Amino acid sequence: MAAREDKEQGEVFFDESDIIDEIDVDEEDLPDAEDDIVEDSDDSIHIFTGHTGELYAVACSPTDPVLVATGGGDDKGFLWKIGHADWASELQGHTDSISSLAFSHDGQLLASGGFDGLVKVWDTSGNLKSTLEGPGGGIEWIRWHPKGHLILAGSEDCTVWMWNADNGSCLNVFSGHGASVTCGDFTRDGKTICTGSEDATLRIWNPRSGESIDVVRGHPYHTEGLTCLSISSDSTFAVTGSKDGSVHVVNITTGKVVSSWASQTSSTEGDPESIECVSFAPKFPWAVSGGMDRNLTIWDLQNSSPRFICNHEEGVTCLAWLGASKFLATGCCDGRICIWNCLSGECVETFKGHEHAIQSLSVSSNLEFLVSVSMDGTARVFEIRNFH
Repeated sequence: MAAREDKEQGEVFFDESDIIDEIDVDEEDLPDAEDDIVEDSDDSIHIFTGHTGELYAVACSPTDPVLVATGGGDDKGFLWKIGHADWASELQGHTDSISSLAFSHDGQLLASGGFDGLVKVWDTSGNLKSTLEGPGGGIEWIRWHPKGHLILAGSEDCTVWMWNADNGSCLNVFSGHGASVTCGDFTRDGKTICTGSEDATLRIWNPRSGESIDVVRGHPYHTEGLTCLSISSDSTFAVTGSKDGSVHVVNITTGKVVSSWASQTSSTEGDPESIECVSFAPKFPWAVSGGMDRNLTIWDLQNSSPRFICNHEEGVTCLAWLGASKFLATGCCDGRICIWNCLSGECVETFKGHEHAIQSLSVSSNLEFLVSVSMDGTARVFEIRNFH
């Protein structure tokens, strides 16, 4: 009866006579409000758990929409299939972490690069075709020639190597960088190579002769080591990011810097935050960059100014365009993946599931799946068919 009376009277208050005892509590002993929130939601539709260490690399086949390759700190690679939990092929033979993975453009071969200095070539069933040797340091990245079975790889020993993947022969060694070669690629037409290094330079090479055509360095270019590069679809421009927090666009033909963007924000110490990923948009006149300043910046190439600065809760480690669309995925240090509409600058989806930093992202050939790998040791698959 008393309970009903209390309800009818509205709110009930305590007075001094109701207090039995007072206890002093140190504020440090009180739980944070955030501690009560259990982050247990998982938006993924498939989890691959075959690895026993941190994951660093992922590649989706350009021809088979469910075939995925992953590699990491357990010195192993795996080929596995989305939606086929019973199918996996282990890629054995590396003696150190697998740092990079890439499928040939025809989807027939997979290359894996390791910190053991080896590049291994596999068929899509996971059979080893060849082991490519030569570099005296760990492999930082791998790229395939856009029109054939030629592999390009950058090494910690300051060199870049090119092999014929069909017969395993070394075609060229590109020497000239003064420190680890952290990023590189063929131009889309296959006629030129661009590489970036810890030595703060971009080098432009002739793939046939091995000759260094141009070296981009000094003012107004980067002042610290390059971390990432991307080449425009017309083979004309390279965009590069660096530890110095800046982004530059270089004309590959002339070797001239045509646009320069300083870090949009600085860390509390005043030092710029590293840019971790850059890319040209597939069908818009934009470039994008992401970094430890927790921002994705969408740059207008025609006006050399930022269209949007898209904030994240933690640093941005990697990005991937969802096909030739306006949608872009970013992977973050907090394990989240954000999908951005780059026309509006809005975050239209946040995928949760990973417990630690995202290291790499890849999109399936049918544009239905986004695959992520993380320091938490898992690969996760998210549905993206709504973002075309």
